[in-house]
Amino acid sequence: MNKNQQPALCFFVVGLIGLGVIALVVGGFAMVWQPVPDWVPARQAIAYGTGVLMVLLGIGLSFRPTQAWSVRVLFVYLFLWALLKVPGVVVAPGIEATWLGLGELTLLLSGGWTLFARLGNVANESPLGFLTGERGVRLARILFAVSVVPIGLAHIFYAKETADFVPQWLPYRTGWAYLTGAGQIASGLGVLFNVLPRIAAWAEAGQITLYTLLVWGPAVVAAPKTRLPWTAFFISWIIAAAAWTVAQNLPPRSAGDSGH
Repeated sequence: MNKNQQPALCFFVVGLIGLGVIALVVGGFAMVWQPVPDWVPARQAIAYGTGVLMVLLGIGLSFRPTQAWSVRVLFVYLFLWALLKVPGVVVAPGIEATWLGLGELTLLLSGGWTLFARLGNVANESPLGFLTGERGVRLARILFAVSVVPIGLAHIFYAKETADFVPQWLPYRTGWAYLTGAGQIASGLGVLFNVLPRIAAWAEAGQITLYTLLVWGPAVVAAPKTRLPWTAFFISWIIAAAAWTVAQNLPPRSAGDSGH
């Protein structure tokens, strides 16, 4: 059964089109996709190609007749980008920032995977059939949970840098860095171990959305002609969309919240 994927699907569309337009305007890769080495042949052409692809995927997800093919391509696209982060983790597993980069992309992949499982219309006998349906949604949920933990740890490992992003009007900015990190770790573990998983997933989605609006929204207003704030805004936006997608597809009741 395909659940209604709105409004998370709309958030995904906005994020994809936003990042695609930025890639086309600047002729480069959005920073979440970095690093793409300078030696890659036709690097700028590939950057433009990814921009076009993201815009087309956003448009394709907007219309029911093209949704199935769009989520199939999106799933493969996000999977390949996540793979590019793996060598960094292998080379420097002791550096938390490498896990953060991988976690951000695998969290994004978990949302794309959930859409693929729900809307991809892949036949059960297909080689990719095991990635769809309720089993696919559960596997994507596990990936989401595992991905959130290193993102939360980054807030703690890099508390000073995180505190710099906390709005200046909030007191105890370093405390907020630790608190949000602990909150994200708790959300990931809650979903992973089925402890109030719906609350944990919705909390994570809400937290990322707040980062987007409170940190990057004002940055865009302050420097509307600068690339960094716009790129960071849409990266944060689409990661939030992935979190909403996973949260939206948790069952109404599960072992972890059966008493509520």
